[in-house]
Amino acid sequence: MAKVFRSLNRVNTRDCSVGLLAAFILVSLMYVTMPRTNTMRVSMASSQLLPVLKVNASMTSGDSIRQEASAKAAEIGKSSPVVHVEIPGKGSPNESGGTKAEKKPMCDRSNRKSDICEADGDVRIIGKDTRMVFVAPPQSNDNGEGESWTIKPYARKWAADSGARVREVTLKSVHGYGEDTRCSVNHTVPALVFAIGGWTGNFFHDFADVLVPLFETAYPFGGEVQFLLANMNPPWMDKYRPFFQKLSRYEIIEYDNDDAVRCFKHVTLGLRCSSVEDFQMEPSKSPHGYTMFDFAKFARSVFSLESEHPSRVGEQSDKKPRLMIITRARTRRLVNAEEIVQMAAEVGYEVVITEADPDVSKFSRIVNSCDVLMGVHGSALTNMIFLPTDAVVIQVVPWGNMDWAAGHHFRDPSKQMKLKYLEYSINEEETTLSELYPRDHAVFKDPLSLHRQGWATYARIFLREQNVRLNVTRFRPFLERALGLLRQEQRE
Repeated sequence: MAKVFRSLNRVNTRDCSVGLLAAFILVSLMYVTMPRTNTMRVSMASSQLLPVLKVNASMTSGDSIRQEASAKAAEIGKSSPVVHVEIPGKGSPNESGGTKAEKKPMCDRSNRKSDICEADGDVRIIGKDTRMVFVAPPQSNDNGEGESWTIKPYARKWAADSGARVREVTLKSVHGYGEDTRCSVNHTVPALVFAIGGWTGNFFHDFADVLVPLFETAYPFGGEVQFLLANMNPPWMDKYRPFFQKLSRYEIIEYDNDDAVRCFKHVTLGLRCSSVEDFQMEPSKSPHGYTMFDFAKFARSVFSLESEHPSRVGEQSDKKPRLMIITRARTRRLVNAEEIVQMAAEVGYEVVITEADPDVSKFSRIVNSCDVLMGVHGSALTNMIFLPTDAVVIQVVPWGNMDWAAGHHFRDPSKQMKLKYLEYSINEEETTLSELYPRDHAVFKDPLSLHRQGWATYARIFLREQNVRLNVTRFRPFLERALGLLRQEQRE
């Protein structure tokens, strides 16, 4: 029995030694592999956060907008030319068993009106060379040089002549950087690069091509964005500086003459246009659902305009509604303006007759004090942006089948701004073209045939040679109707 016990004792001791050795090896393996697993998780999380812009709390909505916009661009890009850069830490296994990096759209050229590029990460702007460099992360699997994209950051790309005075800007993805692209200034807020050349200087295009798209693009940043402007025009900038100061807390950088290498974590090149139509927005395509009504409220806030709604008029008030008649000094003039003023006073208006003032701050206050705005089709009607909500716009449409221009530029935008709209189209007797052309001329018999001859012919005849002599008897019901709309709005 003692021999058997000793034999069993030897067996148990040997087995226990093997078990202890196996347990030690298993624990050692766990100890070695756990830190690697944790490190891998941290690296993956960090790589996923690389393209995300980190700024203060006011940027939260802007980040969300950019993510939604990127998703939309990716969807559109299936049938559109898109520049891609690689982002590490995401993707699906490749043939070798590793992870293949996904590609994120950088530039979206699908919009008819404006190209727009987005870059997150290490972005370096060299203004004097009109180029931007995106330094791809070292984890990127692309061994060659990245792609590049060149655009004119002005929101009217479909009109070739409008871009003649706009500098091109090139955005390129690279691996590593040369001595000439070492950061000389590091910025903590995103950058927005765009141009104010093109057709700016015309009041309508100042808004349609720059200020409205700028609002759509910059407003989500809550002031935490750095503007870099190409084609800087100091007098133009002085005129509209309050708009820029309302959208950014930082001094504007003149892109064209900037010697610094400026480094950003997020850059937007170009301006966003939710609508391909001028002076309009399309909420369903806007990342934040912005409307022209939102822009109108913003524009009034820029100059701290007080009137949000028209004055109360009617039997219970001695106050007369204010009618602004915008006159034109050279083309499409109201040649019988005094007669119109007298008739308007008989209808019951306090009349303000004036030309548009280049001092936007001053003129916006006059417009905002009025209840009805009327004028012949032209850029001065853009001032309706400063009218109180539910005020009335009366557009006088010149002779020459100009219905499309009238609707596209002012009828549709006015309704989007929640303004009441009336349209008066003059007849053959009310145009001064009757003094220049016989009644059997194409000007009267077939105006559209002149449209087909091109912009030069159309503009020369219908926009520059024509003035307007309103038939006050025929026009009077429109002023009466406007008064009725104001009273109706009060009752509602």
